[in-house]
Amino acid sequence: VQVLVVLVAREPDLGSAICLLPPFLTVAFLAGLRMRAILGVFLGLVLLSGLAWPYLKDYQRTRIYTFLDPSLDPRGAGYQKIQSQIAVGSGGLLGKGFGEGSQSQLGYLPARHTDFILSVLAEEAGFLGVAAVLGLYLLWLWRMLETAQLARDRLGAFLCAAIAAGFAFQVVYNSAMVAGLVPVKGLPLPLLSSGGSSVLASLISVGLVLNVRM
Repeated sequence: VQVLVVLVAREPDLGSAICLLPPFLTVAFLAGLRMRAILGVFLGLVLLSGLAWPYLKDYQRTRIYTFLDPSLDPRGAGYQKIQSQIAVGSGGLLGKGFGEGSQSQLGYLPARHTDFILSVLAEEAGFLGVAAVLGLYLLWLWRMLETAQLARDRLGAFLCAAIAAGFAFQVVYNSAMVAGLVPVKGLPLPLLSSGGSSVLASLISVGLVLNVRM
């Protein structure tokens, strides 16, 4: 896994490389690695991330700068965060109604059918709509973990737990991203964002979990 993380990060695609870490740490914990060691690995990665700052690409640094202060480039790198927060905030409790979101329907929100699909949902269905979708994701992940518990062998259990951890990270990061709580990263929302390879990979992963359950 470490080799894959390094290779993907060198593409450069630091975000996708980070997505490989939650499944790895989950399987390491289930395989018997002590929590103290896992925390040590996590802290080590945090420290290394600070040392990696000089080696980041310009666009990666810009994303971090505009995450901290999107007004630095409101029409460029900070545009997505600003428009997403407007969409999420304007939805309120019940939303504006299907197809009635100004940010999404008038084209102000970039990538509204892929990475920022949750912003559209927040604007048109409101807080209750987002809560319902996140509840379905929670049920989905719980069923995966239940499948891991029911697995007849360690390989099946590790596989289901790793897939659940990967999906959980994507859901949490994407949700935090559209709310402006983390830097913008091209990370789709599983089974909700429009896409090709992402949807294919998600369906293959679900198929593997169903196979273990059967």
